[in-house]
Amino acid sequence: MIEVITRTFTPEILTYLLGGALLVIELSVVIVACSIVFGLVLALLRSYDKFILGRLAGVYIEIFRNTPNLMWVLICYVYAPLPTAFLRCSFAFVLFTSATIAEIIRGGLNSIPRGQFEAAASQGFNFVQTLLYIILPQCFQNIVPTLLSQVITVVKDTSFLSMVAVAELMFRSRNALALLPRYTGQTVGIQQVAVIFGFAALIYFAINFTLSCVVRHMNRRKRAKPAQKAEQAA
Repeated sequence: MIEVITRTFTPEILTYLLGGALLVIELSVVIVACSIVFGLVLALLRSYDKFILGRLAGVYIEIFRNTPNLMWVLICYVYAPLPTAFLRCSFAFVLFTSATIAEIIRGGLNSIPRGQFEAAASQGFNFVQTLLYIILPQCFQNIVPTLLSQVITVVKDTSFLSMVAVAELMFRSRNALALLPRYTGQTVGIQQVAVIFGFAALIYFAINFTLSCVVRHMNRRKRAKPAQKAEQAA
């Protein structure tokens, strides 16, 4: 098996696969950053606007939370008026992921006591200032572990894009099998398939396991805070 690995991972094949891993990271960063911004807007509208905009935000969230992500990837890949496949697919992911993140943020907003608005108003803060300086910092502190879990889901789901010929890691893993005879002179067998896709799985695992460790660490810190406060009070 070691011989198969050394013969399979030529510099050309390895560089090609690592390029796909880099594209996964780039996609994930763009999708998560845009989804947090759009999801925050949706969450604020649904939480604090009881009229038309809040209702529209609620309809949007329910539509995208209850339909498959892959369907929106296919629709946006064909119809979204954007110049590149990267942008079209990122747009599809943002539409879908922002709905989930909006509900995560809304849960964080609901965890903040309403009395803090009254306390802030008594100190001369208006509604926007209260949100920016008091409510949102506490909200994001509470939901960071859940947000990181959603990031893990986004990283894994980027593999959907291999179905629309976006050259991310899974697409390049499949394509690498076709390139093997050119670069190595060997025919493709079950061992080569296992090695290539095993390498892709290892990259996904490394990215997501790192994020999982961060989530677990933050959850431990969150659970430890009440105990620390109780000890200080005693």
